[in-house]
Amino acid sequence: MAKAKRKFVCQQCGTVASRWQGQCEDCGEWNSIVEEAAETVFSSRHDLQNGGRAITLVGLDSTVELPPRTSTGIAEFDRALGGGIVHGSATLIGGDPGIGKSTLLLQAAARIAARGLSVAYISGEEAADQVRLRAQRLGLGNAPVQLASATSVRDILTTLGDGPPPALLIIDSIQTMHSDLIEGAPGTVSQVRASSQELIKFAKQRGTALILVGHVTKDGSIAGPRVLEHMVDTVLAFEGERSHQYRILRAVKNRFGGTDEIGVFAMVAEGLEEVANPSALFLTNRDETVTGATVFPALEGTRPVLVEIQALVVRLSSGATPRRAVVGWDSGRLAMILAVLEARCGLSFSTCEVYLNVAGGYRLTDPAADLAVAAALISAMSERPVPVDIVLFGEVALSSEIRPVSHSPLRLREAAKLGFARAYIPASAADGVKGIAVSGFRTLAQLVDQMLGRG
Repeated sequence: MAKAKRKFVCQQCGTVASRWQGQCEDCGEWNSIVEEAAETVFSSRHDLQNGGRAITLVGLDSTVELPPRTSTGIAEFDRALGGGIVHGSATLIGGDPGIGKSTLLLQAAARIAARGLSVAYISGEEAADQVRLRAQRLGLGNAPVQLASATSVRDILTTLGDGPPPALLIIDSIQTMHSDLIEGAPGTVSQVRASSQELIKFAKQRGTALILVGHVTKDGSIAGPRVLEHMVDTVLAFEGERSHQYRILRAVKNRFGGTDEIGVFAMVAEGLEEVANPSALFLTNRDETVTGATVFPALEGTRPVLVEIQALVVRLSSGATPRRAVVGWDSGRLAMILAVLEARCGLSFSTCEVYLNVAGGYRLTDPAADLAVAAALISAMSERPVPVDIVLFGEVALSSEIRPVSHSPLRLREAAKLGFARAYIPASAADGVKGIAVSGFRTLAQLVDQMLGRG
């Protein structure tokens, strides 16, 4: 028998090192490397080309039935999952502390259990009485959900294995689980990996839908080894600021559906409430025209969401260093838009402070927001408000060309449905829809001339 080697594992990224060191060479974290027990390695000289069992190979054209799904009773949750929870699947949901992960799962568990399905909620962070008190505050005290407070994976699987398997098993959270098959404290890379593997194995064998709650790191990514995200079928990210009312459930990975859908919720006294019309959440009162404010129809999956972009330009005295502040958008793209406006359109922001904000705490990643941001900056600089019945979208190139973006008709239909009458869009995509008049622009300079009344 070979002697077991010592190994040191980074608790942030899972990198294995042969000796201890203060900083991980891969992720750069300090004091995150911990010694863990290594498995004994046996040398093998067997020929792997013989002795195995033959596997069945099938063609891509074989008929495949869609996996059965169970609705959570929460339409926005089902939307993010791709239509509901798949039997025998493993789902990982992460988010900041206090964002509403446990609240959402408790509401979903109560609705599923109310339909006569067996649901087990295992809490490793709170006692069963604490979960029961939260359920009573949410008005779910009579829901037939089976609660338990445990951290031993062996105890959990032994209990669940005695009778019929539950239709849904919720583990809150995976960082508190402990497997006695290996050494290490709960929350370490080896424990998270081993505990998840045993729970996922149980879910696949017994047909139980498994939902794991994961902690997040300071940069917002799910804590623990990256292999955990590869082990599960679906990864959901719960986003939003605790100071804001809205919450967004976004699919990061989904083996049974797309990753382009989101669910939108609002935090109220009774828990998380579905938002059927997200645009109403991110648009402020627009009865009066305000300089530096534009409306952009963002697209999240197949759902358009109208958000308001706000800009403020402050002229400084000579010699002062201007500041650039961005909330909800990429600061690099703001610098690019400012450079294009200055180099191609003749507007100077070198002596001005620029502040940009996406209303409601929404975070934009869509490059189609370039045109709306540019219009907000032009409006703030010239102190000429954009009419309240106009929406804008389009990608701005470094040559000041306004490039077309995807799903223009879908964005326009949503804007028309909410009462907007006009749209400024790229000239190459100027095919309008019923109820809204479109104006196409080939370059950003043309938009500047339109807004400033030039020629």
